[in-house]
Amino acid sequence: AEAARFAPTLKLHTLTGIDREAVVNSLGHRDILVTSYTLLQQEVELLETIRWQTIVLDEAQAIKNAATKRSKAAMRLNARFRLITTGTPIENHLGELWNLFTFINPGLLGTYKQFNARYGIPIEKHHDRAARLQLKKLIRPFMLRRIKSQVLDELPPRTEITLRVEMKDDEMAFYEAIRQQAIENIEGSAQKTGRHLQILAEIMRLRRACCNPKLIDEKTKISSTKLRVFSEVVEELLGGRHKALVFSQFTGHLALIREYLDNEGIHYKYLDGTTPARERQRQVEAFQAGEGDLFLISLKAGGLGLNLTAADYVIHMDPWWNPAVEDQAADRAHRIGQKRPVTVYRLVTANTIEEKIVRLHQEKRDLANSLLEGSDVSARISASELLELIRSS
Repeated sequence: AEAARFAPTLKLHTLTGIDREAVVNSLGHRDILVTSYTLLQQEVELLETIRWQTIVLDEAQAIKNAATKRSKAAMRLNARFRLITTGTPIENHLGELWNLFTFINPGLLGTYKQFNARYGIPIEKHHDRAARLQLKKLIRPFMLRRIKSQVLDELPPRTEITLRVEMKDDEMAFYEAIRQQAIENIEGSAQKTGRHLQILAEIMRLRRACCNPKLIDEKTKISSTKLRVFSEVVEELLGGRHKALVFSQFTGHLALIREYLDNEGIHYKYLDGTTPARERQRQVEAFQAGEGDLFLISLKAGGLGLNLTAADYVIHMDPWWNPAVEDQAADRAHRIGQKRPVTVYRLVTANTIEEKIVRLHQEKRDLANSLLEGSDVSARISASELLELIRSS
């Protein structure tokens, strides 16, 4: 529909599951081929044989990691002109920016080792203002930045509210026991390699405990305060005839929420990473048409590429490390076509690892702006810093 509207003289083709080689070989002048990153990865040997006039990568943060097969496949494509679009050019660290520029302008930022020595380490670890300004000057001619408030004046306002969830005594005691055990596991381990991953695994366990004790022990009788707060929010929203998107990064957490909604007779739609593409589209279209009061979505599976403007509320059940991922998810509702104000709720469990993660959010947001707005920040988190999150939470 968009191609017909903005480029009616071009012919659109899609690379799907049938006769892919025939589709590619039949392409001529003024033809556009649309495909997915998954199929790019699978069919790169076919696609790299073509000398494309233009290649456009949408949601280009998908190739941010140079070590992935997806990124390596994208780098093998041949084109006279390359363009990328992304709302999050830097999600975690400057190495991601280096890889995006390696795709659109190879060599501009040197090798990764050179880039890290000149800019990555000085900016992220030493807050070197001169290095930041030098990098900003180097990349500015190749970037066009537009924030939503500049180009979408007609969008209704968006309000973000953090709901602080106070655990009950038995739930906090359960969490504290897991936290103490985590410290003992880490400090008692003689294994030096893989320490970073071990700490992350313990943090993951703590984050699950913040959501619902049943994610740690299915047989526990301890109830989830977060689920109770969620139920109160949902009751209020449905009373006001609102619709909401509900995001969690844990499908197990979504399963417990589904169980509650089924018991209450509340209608909802659902998708996660295992939902087939056609079923995913059916769920979206049904929700947009008015079916279901809530849409439960796995954060990483549904944070991009969906238009869900039927909802005017967004509920994040658990904070993700990177606020850019949460922001992208909330933008499923707060986008062109939305006529009502949008409210984003974040449920954060008090005095736990979740509060620590939320405090890191501002640093992550600032990193994305550090080359555009002028602030300096460190984004990489060392093993000792991760361990401190457990000790002090």
